[in-house]
Amino acid sequence: MSATQNGQQTSSEQQEMPLIEHLLELRNRLLKMVLAVIICFAVIYPFANELYLLLSQPLRELLPVGQTMIATDITSPFFAPLKLALVLAVFVAIPIILYQLWSFVAPGLYAHEKRLAFPLLFTSVLLFYAGAAFAYFVVFPLVFGFFTAIGPEGIVELPDISSYLNFVLKMFFAFGIAFEIPVATVLLILTGATTPQDLAAKRPYVVVACFIIGMLLTPPDIISQTLLAVPMWILFEFGIIFGRLAYRERAEADGEEPEA
Repeated sequence: MSATQNGQQTSSEQQEMPLIEHLLELRNRLLKMVLAVIICFAVIYPFANELYLLLSQPLRELLPVGQTMIATDITSPFFAPLKLALVLAVFVAIPIILYQLWSFVAPGLYAHEKRLAFPLLFTSVLLFYAGAAFAYFVVFPLVFGFFTAIGPEGIVELPDISSYLNFVLKMFFAFGIAFEIPVATVLLILTGATTPQDLAAKRPYVVVACFIIGMLLTPPDIISQTLLAVPMWILFEFGIIFGRLAYRERAEADGEEPEA
């Protein structure tokens, strides 16, 4: 084998090894994420029935005396709490999952990117939990109170446990994702996709978009739609405020004159 061929083989090995190492590290990170979810599930599952009762409390306490929730499928009493335990395990493991993702991508980031990425990551977790908490403590009592009050007289309300679980999980994810608007706004500004001034100028369109999203992600009643749209608008305003600060800091670090 010639020296040229040896050199090409060595160069090829040097290019392949980092890729293999990255894939192995990614596999290890994914295994840790899955293990975290499994451990959380093992801890949560024994209390799945009690947790379901806690989750359904905002609706059950509004039902007329003598009425309760039902299971229309013979397997629902088993699978509904099981599904809840699995989803809660993912919810609880989110900090660990995001930390593993952060540990995987952090070595490839610059120092100033690390300084901004970790606070945004931490904030995104808190905002997601805040959105789910807002849905449970504020939205559910109002929405369920509205639904139970407008039913035709003489109709017995017997909510199905599986349908209820699907509904509240959809609401949790809708509000959790909607509460990520400040992080998304700051990221758009930091990546140069837009500026705080451009976002502020598009405020009327954003308000309309918030109500459209609220209409699409929530039940067809004005209460739940407004309860999602208004916080989204407020969070958008917070995103602009923090985006201005981040934009000014980046401009000063680059030696540029920040826009007014």
